[in-house]
Order: sequence, then C-alpha cells, then structure tokens
Amino acid sequence: MTPDEILQVYEAGPEAVIALVTRLLGIISEQSQQIALLQQQNEHLMVRVQALEAQVQVLKTQLAKDSHNSGKPPSSDGLKKPAPKSLRTPSGKRPGGQPGHPGSSLAWSQTPDQIIEHRPECCASCGQPFTSEDTIGVQSRQVQDLPPLRLVVAEHQAYTCRCVACQQQTTAEFPVGVEAPVQYGAQVKALGVYLTCYQLLPFARSAQLLHDLLGVSFSPGALSTAQEQCHFSLEPVTQQIKAALIKAPQVHFDETGARIAGHLHWLHVATTPQMTYYETHPKRGRQATEAIGILPRFRGRAVHDGFATYRTYNCSHALCNAHHLRELTFLAEEGGFLWAQVMKRLLQEMKAAVDQAKEQGKTDLSPPVKCNFEERYQKLLAQGHAAHPPSLPSGKRGRPPQSAGHNLVERLDTFRVSVLAFVHDFSVPFDNNLAERDLRMMKLRLKISGGFRTENGAAIFCRIRGYLSTMLKQGHHAISVLTALLNQNILYPDVAT
Repeated sequence: MTPDEILQVYEAGPEAVIALVTRLLGIISEQSQQIALLQQQNEHLMVRVQALEAQVQVLKTQLAKDSHNSGKPPSSDGLKKPAPKSLRTPSGKRPGGQPGHPGSSLAWSQTPDQIIEHRPECCASCGQPFTSEDTIGVQSRQVQDLPPLRLVVAEHQAYTCRCVACQQQTTAEFPVGVEAPVQYGAQVKALGVYLTCYQLLPFARSAQLLHDLLGVSFSPGALSTAQEQCHFSLEPVTQQIKAALIKAPQVHFDETGARIAGHLHWLHVATTPQMTYYETHPKRGRQATEAIGILPRFRGRAVHDGFATYRTYNCSHALCNAHHLRELTFLAEEGGFLWAQVMKRLLQEMKAAVDQAKEQGKTDLSPPVKCNFEERYQKLLAQGHAAHPPSLPSGKRGRPPQSAGHNLVERLDTFRVSVLAFVHDFSVPFDNNLAERDLRMMKLRLKISGGFRTENGAAIFCRIRGYLSTMLKQGHHAISVLTALLNQNILYPDVAT
C-alpha cells in the first residue's frame, strides 16, 4: 500500500484500521507458515544433498581404485588398465643377470644317445671323392629332443606251483597296485594328476592332452579316481605339515573367496618358505580359523594383511606393508595428501636400508638409524591424524563410518609395532607376498574352471596342491613325488622347524 492509501484508511475511522490490520496479520501468518515449510524442505534437501555428495565420493573412490593403489587384483582393472608400475624403488643395477649369476643354458651331453655322422662325399673345389682316411677334423653340435612317446606295457605273470611234498598249490601275489587285468600305471596317473592339480588344466583337457601325447583313452573319471587315491594317501602327510606349521616360528596367513557348490566359500592358506597348507571353509573369519586349527595353537609370528580376525590371536604379528604402500598411493594420488606420499617414501627407505644391511651381512640396523626412522614415522602419523580427523557422530545407531585415510592412519598408529617389525627383526619380511604367491595359482584355478562343483572336490585339490607346493619348495620334482605317492611309496617333506 502507498502512504496515501494508508492515510485514507486512517481517515475512514477505527473500523477500517482494524480491518486492514486484521488482513495484514492474516497475510503475515500465512507467509510465516510458508517460510517454515520452505525451511523444513530446505533442511531436508540439504541432508539429501550431503548424502548424495557422500555417495558420489564413494563411487568416485571406487572408480579411482585399481591394482596399483588398492588391494584389488590386476584382473579387475578392466579395459582401462594402467601401464604396469611396480611399487619397488629402483635398485640402481643394470637390467638382466647380475655379476656372479650362474646363468642357464643347455648342457653339453658327454653320452649322446645317437651320433649322426655327416661326411662330405667329394671335394667342393675339384670334385675328388673322399675316403675315410682323408678326415682331418670334426665339429659337433647336439640337438636335444623328445623320443617318440608311447606307453611301455609291462605284463605281470603270477605263477602257480604245486608242492611235491604235500601237493598243495601256491600262487604268487601281484605287486601292490596291480589289481585289474589291464590298467594304467602310476606314472600315467601321476601325469594326469600333475596336469589337473599343478598345471590347473580341466579334466577334459587333461584327458585330451594324454590322448594326444600317448594315444591313451584316459577318461576324466579315471583322473578323478587318481586324485582321490592321492587325497587318501596324503592324509598323514597333511597332518604332519599342519602340526609343523603350528610349531613354526613364523607363518604367513591369507585367504581369498572361492565358489564351491555354487556358494561363496573361503580358501585359507598358511605357508612358510618350506611348507604350504590349504583348506576351504564357508566362513572367512574366526569360525573358519578355529575349524582349521592352526592359528588358535600358533605362538610364533603371524604375517598377514591386517584382517581383524588374525589380530585376535595370542601371537606376535607383522603386517603386510605392500598393502600400506598401495593405500598410501591412493591417498597421495587421489586425495593429494602430502603426508601419504612422504610416508610411502619412508617405508620404502626403511626397506632399502634393511635390504642393504642384509647384503652386507648385518643382522640389525644401528640404533641411531632406527631412532631416526621412528621419529620420522611418528611425525608423519601426527600429520595424518590432522589431515584425517574422525567423523562426528551422526545421531544414528552405531559408530559413524570413517574415511579410508582415517582408518589407514589409525592402523599405522595402533599397530606400529607390527608395521615396523621388519625394521627391528630381519627375519620378518616387508610384506605378505609369500602367502599371496601361494594363493595366486589357486585363484587362477578358480578363474579357469569357475570354482569347484563339490566341497569334497575342493578338499581333494587343496590337499594335493598343498603337498606339491611343499615338495617343490624343498627341491623335489612334482611328477616324481606323485609317481611315488601312487606307488604307495610316499615321500614325506622335511618339517623340521
């Protein structure tokens, strides 16, 4: 209203003024309600925007992660796979074999199986024929090749004799394992088990390979039977390996998912440089480790990736710093956090110092060097805590979710003794690569075949594979130990700790 219109209402008397004020109060009340409603909607939308921004950040974080800055396997990198980039720092050495490396090449045989002579028939200049007396020298070259592959058939004949004294008949017994009128021997079956359990070929392809090489009709069912025979015979060996791991001073632990009988199971590994043990279980955590039975009785040092279940057991611990390097790489590259980049370089510097000391025959770093490392580590942790403060309570039940950076800083701080164990004890490795290597081929088996059809099939494969891994670590030949196993002449590994 204009001033003149207000004046006209005033001049019209008190009733006109009351009517005007009443109408204005109604408008104010209506607008106040609208403002309150809009404020409520705005608060709701702000909460929604914050939730969506958090979700977008989570999705961006997931897309930014790959095998070089997280624990994701290289197979998950997809078509936009980055160029391979090792987390190792340059050693300064030239590529290739280092001085003192023995090298490898075909060895000259002093007892060749066949000698093929090549003599010139006549002179290349004038055509004069040569005789054996004209020979003045010889050059030799050797070709090493496979002989024609074929089965060797051994016929066992058990004779029956009659005693001239009592006229009773006695028949000789066939050797152990010779049970059918016609059967395959231990070496053929060992080759089949080797193809399926070590080279990870499916049953059908292994049978096809045996047919192509040897001309034998070795069915997938026969391969399965050979595996079952190995599994049964290896029961005492497996228990011996398991008992030795419990008493070992240091064991690496890890686990990975596996599809068994159409459901998610977990493949667990416990390994040392001399022994390997595999076992599957429907669960990943404590229920599985209790059922397997190694960690509950283990009192040495467990090397692992920080999985919470492992940390609950009463033993010493060492954490895998390869995981920490990848997580620090992610924070440095995607978040731009300087402390993460410097912490990554510090861990690599520690590893280089330990490696150099080992090469020099030392068994420990000097106290000043270790003190310097510890002080720098502590300063970087303080920077990390400042850069990644804990999330405030949201009012919802349970603990508020924390950022990846905060979780990493807390782990590096809370478990610093386990993180830096490799600095103070040279027997402790920098990472958990031993367990990851022993799982890698098992994971490849799952990729090739998609999983295991039955839990029994998974158990058979794990036991045989664990035995082969153990024997290969101790310098044995895979097919030889399988042949001995199928001949009921089991070769036991050295389990002395």
